[in-house]
Amino acid sequence: MSRYVFKLPDLGEGTVEAEIVGWRVKPGDTVAEDDVVVEVMTEKAAVEVPAPASGRVVSTTGEPGDMVPVGAELLVLETEAGAAVAPAAAQSAPAPGASVAAAPVAVAAAARSTNGHGAGAAAEAHVAIAAARGRVSTSPAIRRRAHEAGIDLKQVAGSGPSGRIVPKDLEAYVARGTAGQPVPLRPAPRAVQAAKPAARAAGATEEIKVIGLRRLIAQRMTEAKRNIPHFAYVEELDITELESLRRHLNSKLERGAPALTYLPFLALALVRVLKDFPQCNAQYDAERGVIVRHSAVHLGVATQTPDGLKVPVVHDADQLGLFELAGQMRRVSEAARSNKATREELSGSTITITSLGKLGGIASTPIINAPEVAIIGVNRAVERPVVFEGAIAIRRTMNLSSSFDHRFVDGYDAAAMIQALKECLEHPATIFIDG
Repeated sequence: MSRYVFKLPDLGEGTVEAEIVGWRVKPGDTVAEDDVVVEVMTEKAAVEVPAPASGRVVSTTGEPGDMVPVGAELLVLETEAGAAVAPAAAQSAPAPGASVAAAPVAVAAAARSTNGHGAGAAAEAHVAIAAARGRVSTSPAIRRRAHEAGIDLKQVAGSGPSGRIVPKDLEAYVARGTAGQPVPLRPAPRAVQAAKPAARAAGATEEIKVIGLRRLIAQRMTEAKRNIPHFAYVEELDITELESLRRHLNSKLERGAPALTYLPFLALALVRVLKDFPQCNAQYDAERGVIVRHSAVHLGVATQTPDGLKVPVVHDADQLGLFELAGQMRRVSEAARSNKATREELSGSTITITSLGKLGGIASTPIINAPEVAIIGVNRAVERPVVFEGAIAIRRTMNLSSSFDHRFVDGYDAAAMIQALKECLEHPATIFIDG
């Protein structure tokens, strides 16, 4: 037997250190070559680090939340004498353009995400890259579910690209089971006698270490609030006509087709309005000290996911119609929720929209998704009595709560843009008129 000290490999993209998010092994465990031993997070990516060889784990170094420099000891393996061990250089992330099938480290893209109202923080999208030497290709979420259920993923047939295992594959395996018996996704709970819950100790507290994605979100949100002078603007909209149009279009959809929400209408109206307000469809390059205005609209869509809030992007939204926008917004949001979004789908947004749906409240103050300079927030739609054409009437109203980077967007321009957006949404026919 011999011992091998495995060090944190170069993860690419200029990474000099990474945060330990969670260990998959503990001292005494036996691992096979390419089994994931630890999850780490850099400033740009979440990474699953595989074992360089088969053997027994002698020791691990560091706890979740610890920062580990590249080249520092991660764990010690006891291997068979003469066993081949993958060199550290071979465990770095693939270079741009490299074949994903040859990448021995599963990399998860980390893109900008949102706060509780919509933006400003980092996100991760678990885009697992297929590893070399036959390692199973799937997402960290699926690996975790399989690990908890005691399922060997090598026995699961993958239907995704290059045999990648997607959620439906694991579900099908569980449903099929072995010898016709369903395989539980989680171990069955032990039978216990009914008992009264123990009384909670007075003053009991729980400490939760801030690590991984939540730490990155906190860091990016703090940077956005500290560096960007936010200017908030809230306006009330009468969307009675928009609601009528939405219901009419939904009534024409095929049975089972996803219904239109307000967001595609807002997105289409925003695309139209930004032609006259290019200063709001921009990014600030702090390193060069320049504002980059974009002719194309790459629309960020703040999305709640099990891992935190993310901002998948509909690229070239200005080239899409209403139903195309609706479809693309659904697609990228679902990709973010299921950890299937690509790096491209989680980066490059030029302006972001965010909505808390029925929980949207009356108003909010969304944090800008840096390096963008504007974010448009949608609040809850409600019916209430208002003065309409000189009489009291029941109308459907909704507020837009938006934030702008006051360094580059003047208050007048911000207000004018929201007023133009208000006019489009209150008279929805104008959304579909080019000019």
